[in-house]
Amino acid sequence: MTGAQGLRRFVRPGQGDGEGSGAAATPASSASAPPAPVALAGIGVAPAARDAERCELCAAEVPAEHSHVADLESSTLACACRACYLLFTQPSAGRGRYRAVPDRYLADPDRILTAAQWDQLEIPVGLAFFLRSSSADRVVGFYPSPAGVTECILDLAAWEQLTQEYPLLGEVAPDVEAALICRTDAGVEYFVVPVDACYELAGRMRLYWRGFDGGAEARASITDFLDKVRSRARPGGVS
Repeated sequence: MTGAQGLRRFVRPGQGDGEGSGAAATPASSASAPPAPVALAGIGVAPAARDAERCELCAAEVPAEHSHVADLESSTLACACRACYLLFTQPSAGRGRYRAVPDRYLADPDRILTAAQWDQLEIPVGLAFFLRSSSADRVVGFYPSPAGVTECILDLAAWEQLTQEYPLLGEVAPDVEAALICRTDAGVEYFVVPVDACYELAGRMRLYWRGFDGGAEARASITDFLDKVRSRARPGGVS
């Protein structure tokens, strides 16, 4: 196996300040930002391509599609083999510092989110994700951009109202899952996704975006990402 694997395939080699390990890298958030949720202290700048990826906990070789473990203290993700991943599936494991990132994708097609309801959040873009940060003790909103991830000012009252009307948005596991919302001309879609999917989305944006509107390659990559989310999503939400 050669070339960049896993999340690293979405990051241009040579970006950033030298080598690092794992899916996280140089910070993209500002110094004035609140404590970042897991995986959003910085969106990955990868080391140069390697022959194979390895578990960052035990050094075992891992396949291109592998699991991740969140370090809640450093707000980063680590590539993990299956055995190490399973060690941290319980919240008390690792004294609460490490937590396995779930692999579930959820959707609630029976409850349609309207464009007017999305507009109430006053998010300036059509694609954003929202996490419940344990360190900040609140929900934090972000959107990917060519420069990295940007925190958006979130009306918490409006968000709370939205979660009451759309219970799936409130099912996000703190720190390791996100509510992904996408608005297009066709309507508004929303999902619960693993936080490493947000890494992938941000990595695709940084790798492929060109010019003012992103270009055809970036649009195709984002479409591919959303198609993957749709195909993986299973019914969720409170009946």
